[in-house]
Amino acid sequence: MEKTDLKKILSISGEHGLYAYLAQGRSGIIAESLLTGQRQQFGASAKVSSLADISIYTDETDVPLRDVLTAMAAKLSQGPALDPKSDPKAIKAFFAEVIPGYDEDRFYVSHMKKILGWYEELRNHASLEFVEDEEENTEGEETAAANEEEKAE
Repeated sequence: MEKTDLKKILSISGEHGLYAYLAQGRSGIIAESLLTGQRQQFGASAKVSSLADISIYTDETDVPLRDVLTAMAAKLSQGPALDPKSDPKAIKAFFAEVIPGYDEDRFYVSHMKKILGWYEELRNHASLEFVEDEEENTEGEETAAANEEEKAE
């Protein structure tokens, strides 16, 4: 299975589930639901967050969501996560193991439940292996170099 680029996986406020970015439209973006495969256009007023831009507060620093999801996958051996409807104490205990020292005052159970849902959606409809920043940069440089060569010809 192909690695997931978290820069292209979107959470859209007011919408259920995650979306894969497809293209820029005239009045917003076009994205496809990971759950249903349905394509939809979201206007400029939609609150869209790339999973690559999300991080979790800890006592010392912020941990990127990519690292949290990777730690969850390792802890669960790529298996299913806790049900987001599980007991909040069990959810907190799980995240205490995955992200030691998470900031209890700013990382709420509601956030944890959302991440559990995202983990499952990625596990079932994408991949829990993520494109690394170096790979993204290399791909971008190769594309830019190819474009320069085309212009030169």
